[in-house]
Order: sequence, then C-alpha cells, then structure tokens
Amino acid sequence: MVRKVNVLSTSAVTATGLALALGSGFTSADVELPGTIIWSAYPTGTTGYSQAVGIGQVLQNEYGVNLRVIPGRNDVSRLEPLRRDRAHFSAGGTEAVSAQEAQFNFAEPAWGPQQTRVLMWAISDACSFTIAAAGDSGIDEVADMEGKRVAWVQGAPTLNAGMEYLLSYADLTWDDVEKREVGGYMSAVEAIIEDRADAMGGSCDSAPFQRINASPRGLNFPQLPHDNEEGLARISQYAPWLVPFKSVGNVGMDPDEEIEVVTGPYPMLISMADQDEDVAYNMTKAMHQHYEDYKNSAPGAEGWEVERMDLTSMPIPFHDGAIRYFEEIGLWDEEAQAYHEESLKRQEVLAEAWERHLEDAPTDRDAFQEAWMQTRYDALEEADLPTLRSFW
Repeated sequence: MVRKVNVLSTSAVTATGLALALGSGFTSADVELPGTIIWSAYPTGTTGYSQAVGIGQVLQNEYGVNLRVIPGRNDVSRLEPLRRDRAHFSAGGTEAVSAQEAQFNFAEPAWGPQQTRVLMWAISDACSFTIAAAGDSGIDEVADMEGKRVAWVQGAPTLNAGMEYLLSYADLTWDDVEKREVGGYMSAVEAIIEDRADAMGGSCDSAPFQRINASPRGLNFPQLPHDNEEGLARISQYAPWLVPFKSVGNVGMDPDEEIEVVTGPYPMLISMADQDEDVAYNMTKAMHQHYEDYKNSAPGAEGWEVERMDLTSMPIPFHDGAIRYFEEIGLWDEEAQAYHEESLKRQEVLAEAWERHLEDAPTDRDAFQEAWMQTRYDALEEADLPTLRSFW
C-alpha cells in the first residue's frame, strides 16, 4: 500500500458540531480517497449502521481511511448533513427519493426538490422493508393489521409511507389502524416489546428485531403472497421499486426458510450532485473491489454486490463518478444511460415546478404542501414522467 497526499482532501468538514480536517489521502490498488470519509446512516444498532461500520473497517485496513458514521434518527437528520456539505454520502433508504421529489417532510420552503445522486445500493438476501409484528398480536397476514396498534415514527415519513405501501396490499391505510407515535426507529422497537404497539416497519434482518424476537411477545413477519397480483399492483403504484421477493436470513427463523414479501434497495449510498466526481468514483470503486472483504461483516452486507443492482429501477440519477466506474467495468450500457438521462430530466422538471410554486405559494404550511403536491403531479404528468403517487 502506498501512502500519499491527496489533493482532493484539502478542505475541512464539520459534522454535528465536530470539526473534521480531512488532511492526507491514501491510495492503494489505484483507489484514492480522502483521509476521512463521512457517511450519515440509520441509528446505531440498525442494519444500515452496522454495514457502514463493517465497510469502514475495511477502508481503515486497506487505505488508512477513517469512515465516520453519523447516526440519524429520521429522514431529515440523515440528509441534512449531506445537504450542508457536512457529509460526503448517506447510506439510508428511499428518503433519497422523497428528498428529490420534495415529498413529506421535504415539501417545505427550506427544502424543495434536492439534486440527489446515487452511487450504488444493496439488495440483501433478506427483505429491505416489511411488517414486523409481535408474535402475540394476532397479525398473521396483512389484512389482520386492521385495528392494530402500529408505530408511527416522528420525523420519518419515508418509514411511515413504507408502512402504508405495505398496508395497501390488503387495501388498508393508516386510517384503518391505530397510530402510535414514537420518537425514532429504536423507540418503535421498545414500543412493541413494552406492548404499546403491535407492529412496525423494518428489514427482515434488522438487528433490533432480535430483541422483539427474544421478548415474551415474540416476533412474526406476516407474508405478502405473490399470487395476490392486485395487492402487489397497489404497492407498485406508490413504490415501483418494491418488487416481489422471497426473503431468507430473517430474524427468528431458520437461515434458509423463505417468506414471500417485497423488497427494494437498502441501504442506498447517495450524495448530492456537487459531490467531487473523483471522490464518488473512488468510493464506488472501493466498495466494489473490496466487496469480498466486508460482505460478511454485518447482516445484509452481501447485498452490495454490484451485479444485484438493476440500474433502471430507481428514479434517481447516478453520480458521474459512479457512472465512470461502471463504464470501466462494463456494467453501464445504453439502457442505463437512457434511464439516467430521464432521471436527470425528472429533476429538472421538479426544480422548474418548484420555482413556479414559490411564486404564489400559500403561507399556511398544510396549504403550501397540498398546492405543491398538485403542482408537482401536474408537471410530471405533462412531462410524461411517472408521478409516483403519494398518500399525502
């Protein structure tokens, strides 16, 4: 391994009040990275956070690079460091789509449509998001959710929307369940253990679900049988990236036991469009070249194998640095390029629609958001782009 100064790492970055000098960079096997890389992720103990730690250990061993992981309890707290240039990347969920679309908590004057970019994402052997129910709750199928107490995570509309996507499988909405507000993902786990909630959303291999499984209440994953085409179609109209999937490696089950659910990308490694192209290129390269070194470091880390990605499945453009690397390894093709260009067009349409919206937007918060969602829908429909229907 050769150590040298990296001209990309001459700036200072701050994260949650911690001053951070990037200092020297390191190069090995033609991979060059700043001395410190900062990711935001889900809270400590979650699958995404644990994967980031495992990847960070490899970066430290191979390049002497320090990967600092900022845990965020909700969507905004994970993306705020990215937007303010206090983090290079974020390893989260589909809040990247919500930020691009200015949906939910991002439909605010201070936010608006964000120029997010994706580098790569994981598709693990276990599902990325499903309903986790207490074993004694009587929830054996999605239809059984009616009238049950379901955790609603404050400040995490992507999680809450994900739950509604799954409820739609049985033609249910949040109006059909008893909403129990909690302060964060880990608080939702506690609520189930303490019998204050019956169900929540999360990945099938989420480490905190081990606590639910070990509690007196036990754990159960209601399945979403794939022969219910109408149910799957209802999910797809809101989240086309959630596809039928047979999940293994589920918490509380035999490792090879399959359940029929849906899945999508998690974690997604994203950045803003203005992230340095060389940093994004080398981050993608390091993730790919050292996959064998970290794939067993945490539950779900096997999902980072680049061949598992469908490059035309997420409505977010790829970062130019990631594209450069994918071209080098022969993964990028004409279809991926065409889809990428359509995603760039989508962001342009959203940005222009937002500017029009601000010209005479209502001052009332609810009216502001309602008017924006209509403006957004009309602009996407006029541009012949998927509208990605929203519940709110």
